[in-house]
Amino acid sequence: MRIITQFNRFLLCLMLALVSSGCSQKFNDVSDTMSLAFFGNDDTSLSNYDITNLPYASIYARVNNGPQAFMVLAIAQPITRSYHATDTSINTQLNPIQLKWMSADRAMLVTESGRIVKTVNLPNANLTNSYSDQPDPLMLGLHRNSTPTYWHRYIDWQPGYHSGYTLSSSFTFEGKEVIKLNESPVETLHFSENVSVKSLDESYINHFWINPNNGKVLKSLQILAPGQPYIEITLLKPYS
Repeated sequence: MRIITQFNRFLLCLMLALVSSGCSQKFNDVSDTMSLAFFGNDDTSLSNYDITNLPYASIYARVNNGPQAFMVLAIAQPITRSYHATDTSINTQLNPIQLKWMSADRAMLVTESGRIVKTVNLPNANLTNSYSDQPDPLMLGLHRNSTPTYWHRYIDWQPGYHSGYTLSSSFTFEGKEVIKLNESPVETLHFSENVSVKSLDESYINHFWINPNNGKVLKSLQILAPGQPYIEITLLKPYS
């Protein structure tokens, strides 16, 4: 009798997802990957061996206290943005990589430098746009002393007509923390982001755990918009 492991079930679900979608999508040279996520009543957890041997960048994602989903990268798209910066030490021409993580039911998380900038087909609410005339401190690297700790951006979200709300952020270093990634302890720098939405008289806090050497976000708790649930993301295998 053949034993079907969790990893084998993953591959089976992947094939079924591709069949149901017609397997017709083509990607360019920076996005030639496939995607799948487990969404269900139970947490999904793959072994470090399985994650390492999958040829795709991957994350765990969780909405509030819901089940943990395993997601892999669908599209990686370089983008160019120009910013207005009074500090001449800040490069105003940056080229972040926009990463799109997609589930089998076509839900999508879009991230830039670890920040969620857009979501599609989430059950409660979706962030439709996030934009700023200043570079995100996450993009510049919170581990650098020169990175500004104040920032503002604008967001649009649904349901309802919520457009152009200004979010003001201040970042605070909370200390060094050890978190577990791929079954192994990893030292990180923990930053909190206090977000204020003055027009709604609301505020909330995001959390980021970053690599102390390169500033990459390894884990985060992010609220998409005022009054919305948070999304927890844990990086398993980075895009490279």
